[in-house]
This record gives sequence, structure tokens and C-alpha cells, in this order.
Amino acid sequence: MPSSAKPRPIHAVVESPPVGQRGTRQRSAIRAVIDASGRPLLPQEILDLARREVAALGLATVYRNLKLMTETAEIRLVELPGESPRYESARLGHHHHFQCRGCSRVYDTHGCPGDLDALAPPGFRVESHELTLYGLCADCAGPSGRPGAQGRGRT
Repeated sequence: MPSSAKPRPIHAVVESPPVGQRGTRQRSAIRAVIDASGRPLLPQEILDLARREVAALGLATVYRNLKLMTETAEIRLVELPGESPRYESARLGHHHHFQCRGCSRVYDTHGCPGDLDALAPPGFRVESHELTLYGLCADCAGPSGRPGAQGRGRT
């Protein structure tokens, strides 16, 4: 979950739209940004990154495409309590998230504690779960692992 991981170039991931959808440059750029990000993104982050490929892209177009791509299960909504929704590729397998309290970014964490049935009350059956870890990312913790650049603006 290192925050210094370099995202893949967005032009490297461009695919055909799902059956029944018209392919557009805007949607292709949005899809490529999400696929290349390596972490859940806010709509504004998606807009900023996708504008590198489609300069005239607007926020309303991003939201319209995010809605469509969520409905067709191309992307997933990541909802954390008290936070704006973020979006990630639906291709990712089961995983959880880490939210930095310094910069508010959300990162994917791979791995899972596994069977959580023991935490449920007797007689209950766990069908799914979500787990979010909170702390400081590598950038906000600083080189020594202690809080350093906390309080940065949200991105």
C-alpha cells in the first residue's frame, strides 16, 4: 500500500465498451484512469487525470459515465462512512481498503483476515464484509514512519 506507487500510463489500458454501449473518447479515458489508478478515486481525481487525454472533459460527463459504468458492473463504488464515494475497477478481486487520515486518500489492501463468522452473534451467518483500516500513508507518515506531512489538502 505504498503511496509512492507509480500509476500506469492511462493510454496503456483502453478497451472496447461493453455490449450495447457506445464507445466514446471520454468514457475510454475515464475507464483507463480507473483501471490504471491502483486505488479508489474520487470523481474530481478521475476528472483531473482523464483531462490529460481529453482536455475538454467536464465533471458532469464524468458523473454520467461513472453512473453508467457502475450500472454495467465495469466499476465498483467504494463507500466509507462520512466520505464522498470513490470508484475502482470491478476487475479487482476481494480486497479491503486503507484510508490515510493525513491526506484522505484511500488505498487498496490485499489480503483478508478470512472467515469472520466467529465475530457474529450465535446463530447468525456472515454473508459479506467490508474492512477499512485507518492511519497514515507512507507519504504522510514521513521517512521515519512518524507523522510528518499531515494536514495536506485532499486529493
